[in-house]
Amino acid sequence: MSDATVPSHRSVRERWGWVVLIGGLVVAGVLLALADIAVGNRFPSPMASLVVAPEGIATPTSHRTQTLGFDRNRLTRFTLTPPIRGIGPLSPFAALRALLSNGAGLVLLALGALILFPSRVRGAVERLEGRRAAPALALAAGIAVALLTLAAITLLRFTLLFLAVIPVVLLVALVAALFGMGCIALAIGRLLRRSLRLPEIHPLLAGLTGALAVFDLAVIPYAGVFALGLVAVAGLGLTVVTRFGSVGEWSFGDLTW
Repeated sequence: MSDATVPSHRSVRERWGWVVLIGGLVVAGVLLALADIAVGNRFPSPMASLVVAPEGIATPTSHRTQTLGFDRNRLTRFTLTPPIRGIGPLSPFAALRALLSNGAGLVLLALGALILFPSRVRGAVERLEGRRAAPALALAAGIAVALLTLAAITLLRFTLLFLAVIPVVLLVALVAALFGMGCIALAIGRLLRRSLRLPEIHPLLAGLTGALAVFDLAVIPYAGVFALGLVAVAGLGLTVVTRFGSVGEWSFGDLTW
């Protein structure tokens, strides 16, 4: 009898495991965005205005109540007043809009890296999963590259000839960080599959799952801005360490010939 129940549990997991996981990440993202809206713009939680961007929430000013944002839909003005003092109004529709706009944008950027550079993404993810110290190495490399980028921009600001190079430096750093974040999203999706013992799935769906997990981290009240910053810096470091997912490993030996 127990032998008959094991295949049934496996079949249910194979059929609905990914659906439940993706649906749970979506619901968690909406709830966390709702909590981020309630927290407001209190430092260090600016994600309510940057990622969530609530509209229709009234904030007191010196003379009158000012309504932030512009919205043509009356439904998005619907807010709930929590019973706990010190927590702002809750806007469910603003939280849902954050998932459908910013969350979808993050997912599309991650999937874009997978679609445009599949072989390089695979190489970067294999190196990230191959060693236990790979995530720490990517984070350390990302911090070093970010500091070097800030130093280069600071030096270029004092020159008139190379001011036009600053946007190029920022664009290169942004592209590198987005590529690395796409690789990290795929790695997170694969990690969830192994941890939850889910069946194999298309890499794009695994990347979608990882990108939703990154969005959930980004809208955690107070800690979201730091979590998203760590993922972005680690993505930048992963791109540099793997040389944009190239076959050969990064080494100082390349400087000698």
